[in-house]
Amino acid sequence: MDLKSKLREVADFPKEGINFIDITTVLQDGEALKDCIDQMIQKIQGFGDFDVVVGPESRGFIFGTPIAYAMGKGFAPIRKKGKLPYKTIGVEYQLEYGTDKLEMHIDAVKKGDKVVIVDDLLATGGTTESNIKLVEQLGGEVVGIAYFIELSFLNGRDKLKGYKVQSIVEY
Repeated sequence: MDLKSKLREVADFPKEGINFIDITTVLQDGEALKDCIDQMIQKIQGFGDFDVVVGPESRGFIFGTPIAYAMGKGFAPIRKKGKLPYKTIGVEYQLEYGTDKLEMHIDAVKKGDKVVIVDDLLATGGTTESNIKLVEQLGGEVVGIAYFIELSFLNGRDKLKGYKVQSIVEY
């Protein structure tokens, strides 16, 4: 299925000059959603054996959880500061104006775990770079990163050199 044709571009969102790629059109279409998850799983299988899927909020949850379920793996969420109930580790990352902090439970990834990071979109790579730091702080090894969409013109892969990166739709 041509999933790119199922996506909707919204001009000037969230601000003027930005074309937002809206994934809700795929999420609302059962056949397209199934095909999207299946295609992502196929890409992930190329990473080899792994122990856990990690996904950042909120759209990493949407794709990461069904992938973990289908592949018989656990899922570990990464959330913004203060959203996880147990002991956490954290990393600050740059936003357009200032910084924010991402956190992960201290027992989400065990030392030596092989990890696949799943998210909806690769833009500049900054969020994923923070995700990698969290996994590696816990002693995990990122064996691959899978995205639904990649905005290749933003060169996000440059921040992810040395990691296996796959996407299924490219802009």
